[in-house]
Amino acid sequence: MSHLRAPSPRKLLTLPNSEGLALSIRAKALVFQDPLSQRLLDHVEQIAATEATALLIGETGTGKELVARHIHASSGRNGPFVAVNCGAFAESLVDAELFGHESGAFTGASHARAGWFEAANGGTLFLDEIGDMPLALQVKLLRVLQERQVVRLGARQPIPVDVRLVAATNVDLAKAVQAGRFRADLFYRLHVATVHLPPLRERPGDILPLAQHFLQTYGSKLSVPSPTLSAVAERVLLAYDWPGNIRELENVIHYAVIVSQDGRIEREDLRLPYSPHDTPNPQPEDLMERLREVVKLLLQEARPNLYDAVEELVVTTAFSHCGENQVRTARDLGLSRNVLRGHLKRFGLLGQPFVVPED
Repeated sequence: MSHLRAPSPRKLLTLPNSEGLALSIRAKALVFQDPLSQRLLDHVEQIAATEATALLIGETGTGKELVARHIHASSGRNGPFVAVNCGAFAESLVDAELFGHESGAFTGASHARAGWFEAANGGTLFLDEIGDMPLALQVKLLRVLQERQVVRLGARQPIPVDVRLVAATNVDLAKAVQAGRFRADLFYRLHVATVHLPPLRERPGDILPLAQHFLQTYGSKLSVPSPTLSAVAERVLLAYDWPGNIRELENVIHYAVIVSQDGRIEREDLRLPYSPHDTPNPQPEDLMERLREVVKLLLQEARPNLYDAVEELVVTTAFSHCGENQVRTARDLGLSRNVLRGHLKRFGLLGQPFVVPED
């Protein structure tokens, strides 16, 4: 049975030490097989070669951190890559975490501590969910980007930093500016090199290569041979809308590897919501596989005269489907007209002499 074989991706990006990120909503893998993704990769690598601040825009789970890491890896910067989720900290803590603090700067600050900008010196700072940053901190961030230096909380002396900033958001920052939730001057400062990451549903050519990657990953983790996807399962994956993007695909494949039988993943193993009207139409190879299973069941029942019964079923069904047109029936079954006539006589369906219509 033929499958929609997933070709090897042009490039595969994965998170380092992804085992420690099991509860993360971030995408852990990104491929660039779909033509839209290949154009995205070319654009990203063009940006990486510059020092421009980059703004990544895309839905949750589309791989923004992976793109940010690739920008850093392709930039030639020797410093570290530091990833920070701006929405993961209380507003009272973000200031100190981002810019650092001196000893005694606030209650509990028993010693001085460098902030994220200093930690990323010489490298790249990735600020995810930057649209969640409080307005007061947006002012300080803008100043750092302009002056290339930070001032720790409780200090007066600025500290120079050489940091490339890559920011990411899943919200429309232009609308956030209009609503007064995001500073227009910071928006334009970030909006230098913009990368729009399309959702998975818009790059279907990446779905099967990603699925194959996760099959190998979780097959290895579970110490089982990597299962294969049935043709129906492949088409279900391609037909699904993937609102959770790559992260949702990973979860679906992880579960399917756990529950699959005999090294094969069927549609039921994918645990995807579907209804009869949106289930992919069966393909010829799928129907032949179903017929094969039916024949096996009939053989197990030791049905008498099975061959004759199946032959009669095929011929009579085709004859009825073709409106009892003998020429069309012979053509559709791949038989000569004389052979078909013999079958029709045998099954009592030839009431009149066989006449070939004139062209």
